[in-house]
Amino acid sequence: MMFRRMSRLVGLAASLSALLVLTACGGGEVPGTGGEESEPAVDFSDRGPITFVTGKDLSGLLQSEIDEWNKEHPDEKVTLIELPDEADQQRQQMVQNAQTQGTEYTVLSMDVVWTAEFAANGWVVPLPEDQVDTSGMLPATVDAGTYYDKLYGLPVTSDGGLLFYRSDWLKKAGIDSPPTTFAEMQEACKAITEKVDEAKDADCYGGQFNKYEGLTVNVSEFIDSAGGHLVDDDGKATANSPEAVKGLEMLKAMFDDGTIPKAAQTWSEEESREAFQQGKLMFLRNWPYVYAKFDADDGSSKVNGKFGVAPLAGVDGPGVSSLGGHNYAISTWAQNKGTAIDFMNYMASEDEMKARTEKTSQAPTRTSVYTDADLVKKYPYLPVLQKSIETARPRPKVAKYGDVTLAIQDATYNVIQGNQDPQAALDGLQAKLEELLAQ
Repeated sequence: MMFRRMSRLVGLAASLSALLVLTACGGGEVPGTGGEESEPAVDFSDRGPITFVTGKDLSGLLQSEIDEWNKEHPDEKVTLIELPDEADQQRQQMVQNAQTQGTEYTVLSMDVVWTAEFAANGWVVPLPEDQVDTSGMLPATVDAGTYYDKLYGLPVTSDGGLLFYRSDWLKKAGIDSPPTTFAEMQEACKAITEKVDEAKDADCYGGQFNKYEGLTVNVSEFIDSAGGHLVDDDGKATANSPEAVKGLEMLKAMFDDGTIPKAAQTWSEEESREAFQQGKLMFLRNWPYVYAKFDADDGSSKVNGKFGVAPLAGVDGPGVSSLGGHNYAISTWAQNKGTAIDFMNYMASEDEMKARTEKTSQAPTRTSVYTDADLVKKYPYLPVLQKSIETARPRPKVAKYGDVTLAIQDATYNVIQGNQDPQAALDGLQAKLEELLAQ
């Protein structure tokens, strides 16, 4: 989620309330300009123990990275605090800690889409330009960590959606290349069902359609690939444009005709990953972390050596990924911010990023990792992933993102469940977004 940057006010509750109503791309004067009080300096000299707060580690690598840091920094140890797996719950707990000005959280691993909200509310501090180096990182990832010309989140992992497919089934069905549109995908699924006996009970396509942040991601990708946007580049709500309606209509039609199984309405990343890994799907939209799990040769994966990776399919042509990933930010009320900066730089170093990519297939933010010969040999999808990230579309760039994403989920979940027409749902969403963006 690429955000514009905004200077931060810290202190009085009135100041925080004023910041809450600003949007990332809308009007209003940027704090710290036009004669307003300049922001107070942040002390990055204190050192000592800190905490690192993140969603549940699905890679199994994170604690070992922290252990290595702790071994070299016995007086500045990092304690891992794991939050729930789903992004909505992670955000809720981080927001609650910020609203109580808690000192328990130091470094926050934030979904890139939260940058505007956390910066606008003064919950995280701008990072010192002379102490962090973003050169060599993908521009989209750096922009995702910035807000009104200040860097609030150091890009450590990125994410672009990828299309995983059963290469063995495509070959048996006589299909030479993966689909670039949903229509082509439906034709491919029909051919696989008719010609591949072992695939007759498999579903066609899966993604993340439970009522949580993953739904916002997947819906945005359908709409963006149809030429529409929920919120345009100027911060204006465009949720009921003809293009947006077309994208949502395609998604609804794919549920209605069984291209997407009804069970996918309860899927997040892990449920959809499990379905593909157990041979129950022909195509899957997911993040790159699943590659290593699919490729496992320990018997846990039924698709080992039988799958491929391609760019996302779309409505009117190749798909458009929503930008994902995590930035590391420092809580405003955290102690030992000097140690926090050093730990963040350690986690964002090229060596750590390369090792993390090699062991977990998580998407890096440094361009050099995408061209590393050894890594490309192990993960041949890396060039596809780099392009996915470079051409990715941010989710709505708004300070009140929590309210916006809930509105998107409420409107679109009704549609995929068959309870509302796409046009009516997006008309209602348009009105809600206009209200939120005007605040």
